[in-house]
Amino acid sequence: MQTSRVVTSRGLIKLPLEMRALYVGRKGGFIRDIGANLTDPMYKGIYNGNKKHKEDLENVLERSWENNLKKIIITCGSLDDSIEGLKITSLSDKLFCTVGCHPTRCDEFNKAKSPEAYLNSLTDVIKNNQSKVVAIGECGLDNQRLHFCSKEVQEKYFEMQLKLSEHFNLPLFLHCRDAAPSFIGILKKNADFIKSGGVVHSFDGSLKEAEEIIKLGFYIGINGCSLRTEDNLKTISELPINRIMLETDCPWCEIKQSHPSYSYVKTKFNFVKKEKFVDGFMVKGRNEPSTIIQVLEVLASLKKEDPVSLGNQIYQNTIDLFFKEK
Repeated sequence: MQTSRVVTSRGLIKLPLEMRALYVGRKGGFIRDIGANLTDPMYKGIYNGNKKHKEDLENVLERSWENNLKKIIITCGSLDDSIEGLKITSLSDKLFCTVGCHPTRCDEFNKAKSPEAYLNSLTDVIKNNQSKVVAIGECGLDNQRLHFCSKEVQEKYFEMQLKLSEHFNLPLFLHCRDAAPSFIGILKKNADFIKSGGVVHSFDGSLKEAEEIIKLGFYIGINGCSLRTEDNLKTISELPINRIMLETDCPWCEIKQSHPSYSYVKTKFNFVKKEKFVDGFMVKGRNEPSTIIQVLEVLASLKKEDPVSLGNQIYQNTIDLFFKEK
């Protein structure tokens, strides 16, 4: 495989020649990350409560723009998270965010003065920041982590948040882990509240589940966690391109060398361990938006599509859902 070396202010990146056009913005190649957890403490240099290096979020963002990302949607999972996410969006006109409550944090509704008060606070945040808020979420169901929040509480406040989609005419940014029957049931039951569609992000379910979700008018969000097994790869390869979106779900969900998808990765980045942090380098084990090009490369290989053309089509999907009015 022939490679091209691109030198940026953030280090050297090895690119296959066919990806250089996408990286440098020729042939119209653009990418958007629809799901980046930029409020996570890792971007402040904090890992499991321990400070390992200085805050470097601005460097992460600079790398993203150099790697040809045109927009990033910051995923927010609570009221406080949404407020912090909005502060980060002020750093660039390319940054946007979601507002909502993650299923594992839905106990916050009960801990507030009242569930209605919590919902009203989310409503106020959206109302006062409509130029930056592009979706309701992250909301949904998570049966893998019921120790954080019971199934009953998750379902109750998932349904409550769906009304925000109708009120603001915003799409949904959705989470579903081992909960497809209940998740799909709630979406069907509340179809009248969902007029702007949405995306089920970080999808790792079956093809049948994906087909049901798509039939309801939703998109499927793909990241490294969607590509961890051979079964995952087979499922993703059969999804229609016009219903796919790309994300990193950073700082998690990187494509690891142990994943079967790694064999399709062509673009490689320099990184250092967090304990040996060097300004301007990626941190090993901490994903970031720049690596979204690797998700595109895997998908292009699975679909046997030109990565630049595929990237442009998925870019348009993102515009259609999140940015038609922006």
